[in-house]
Amino acid sequence: MDAIDCPGALAILARIAALMEQNKDRLRDLDQVIGDGDLGVTMAKGFAGAAADAKGVAESDPGILFMRAGMAINKYAPSTMGTLMATGFMRGGKATAGRGALGPRDLADFLRAFLAGVAERGKAKPGDKTVLDAIKPAAEAADLAAAAGKPLAEAAAEAEKGALAGLEAAKPWMSQHGKSAVFREKTMGLEDPGAAAFCLVMRGIAEAVEGR
Repeated sequence: MDAIDCPGALAILARIAALMEQNKDRLRDLDQVIGDGDLGVTMAKGFAGAAADAKGVAESDPGILFMRAGMAINKYAPSTMGTLMATGFMRGGKATAGRGALGPRDLADFLRAFLAGVAERGKAKPGDKTVLDAIKPAAEAADLAAAAGKPLAEAAAEAEKGALAGLEAAKPWMSQHGKSAVFREKTMGLEDPGAAAFCLVMRGIAEAVEGR
């Protein structure tokens, strides 16, 4: 797609929901090592609920649709990561509401607002080995792609690559925030579960935009 309209936003939410369901066990396994092991279930429930609810919404603004999706994630995934993902979608949707179809610059703005919302709500910062370490490079990659005049599909693909690179770069670090910080050195060399979940969000956006 050249820009994200409401049908495109619905396709994105459906693709993310499918990916969360497909990767539910992987997220559970990551979370069990340094958390309580509920991440896979909560992400699958949260995005499945958001995708289902969005189908019944008569909306012509994709930004507002993403805001509503955030509210639904908050309802269906009442957990720490559910709250953070919900906040990200609500902030990203608010930042792009009223713009009509969303292009590369809008995607970058969505991700920047997503990043700011998650950082504020989670009271963490990039470098703490959290979800932020995947969101920040995704937002930066989208910014660069938009500035270079690249089409939406390319911007989304580069943002996905940025998220994956951030996930990998943070592996050697020690968690500094949240439940995983209790495990300290045990977290070194492991993927951060929240960052892994965001990579699936970014993959869902990229795949839906590219028509994969």
